[in-house]
Amino acid sequence: MNEVPLKRRASVSYGLGQPPPLSDEGIPILRATNIFRGSITSEGLIRARLEDLPLDRVPLLSHGEILVVRSGAYTGDSALITSEWIGAAPGYDLRVAPDATLEPRFLAYSLLGRRALDHIDLAKSRAAQPHLNAEELGETPIHDASLPEQRAIADFLEGETARIDALITKKRRVIELLDERFEAAVFHAITRGLRAGVAMRPSGLSWVGEIPEAWGTPTVSANFELQLGKMLNSEAASGPDQYPYVRNVNIQWDRLELTDLATMHFDDSDRRRCELRQGDVLVCEGGEVGRAAVWQGDLDHCYFQKAIHRARPRRAANGRYLMYCLRAAAKRSVFAVEGNLSTIVHLTGEQLRVHRFPWPPEEEQAVIVKHLDETARRTRDARSGVSRQIDLLVEHRQALITAAVTGALSVPGVAV
Repeated sequence: MNEVPLKRRASVSYGLGQPPPLSDEGIPILRATNIFRGSITSEGLIRARLEDLPLDRVPLLSHGEILVVRSGAYTGDSALITSEWIGAAPGYDLRVAPDATLEPRFLAYSLLGRRALDHIDLAKSRAAQPHLNAEELGETPIHDASLPEQRAIADFLEGETARIDALITKKRRVIELLDERFEAAVFHAITRGLRAGVAMRPSGLSWVGEIPEAWGTPTVSANFELQLGKMLNSEAASGPDQYPYVRNVNIQWDRLELTDLATMHFDDSDRRRCELRQGDVLVCEGGEVGRAAVWQGDLDHCYFQKAIHRARPRRAANGRYLMYCLRAAAKRSVFAVEGNLSTIVHLTGEQLRVHRFPWPPEEEQAVIVKHLDETARRTRDARSGVSRQIDLLVEHRQALITAAVTGALSVPGVAV
């Protein structure tokens, strides 16, 4: 296989660097956040006025140029400038302009191939932070194919990757449908129960509608003791008695990420107030308001910060049932509607204390929880299977591109 360095067939230059003054209207500026492995997104797009751009030094983008992320987590990601983005301005990223001997689509695929990505990974690893300069990118090896062969390879890959991308899109939709079905199952179980033919009555809760006649709608405080955690400040961060604590980011729906727990000072009084016991429900005050998980006692002497509510069951209340109620409400934006929308939405202690949920008798809570736990397990297993299929399709796409642009794959119209 014959290769040439990219700089022999294309010019590699820098974008604007620091963006000019931004404007609500004007020329779009493409940055690293707009580029992801072969595609460009308009999400988070910024703009600037034409007169504020240094066009004598950095011209606007032309058809067939390629942008390559220069630094950060996605260093090396690239995308071809198509008709939609002609006339946009390059941000901080590197721009590659192929000469007349290089088919832009072929180059775009080449930069997505494993050979180029390995070179870029090695180059960016030499810096303290992921970083790629024009000289390093210019040394990227490119298969030395003739122009007709490049076009044939690009045509082949356009068809094949489109087919694979369509399959990936369908698989991702399957995951969305699995999630939607699970959320519907949660809502039905905590508002209607699992038994058919029971008498129903109005719940008095606008987002719930009717509930079984034997159920109540008590406040959360009727069944749970609520407590906010300890506030983090400079004194607590540097105090002598350092203990691990759960933060908002550690709480996901029905699971706790405990691998990166931070620590702060908890004195005797703090520890008595903020201790975690098995069965405690931890509820996020902000962020995804109401997101909750149940503490399983995975770690001894662990506590929680002020951005979290601890709901400790009274008597025989089922903490997992409360978690499913919180999930049903959060997924329907109940807390966002009720929260303080003038700033960031928060679920205050008082709001949570007086919040009402449909509440069945103790035995029925347990049956519902068992049913939803099993439904959650089946959903996770199905999601995992589909996710693995997506991973295999992505791997196949990558391998196909690599084989085609390096001449390792027989492509119609390309001499072997």
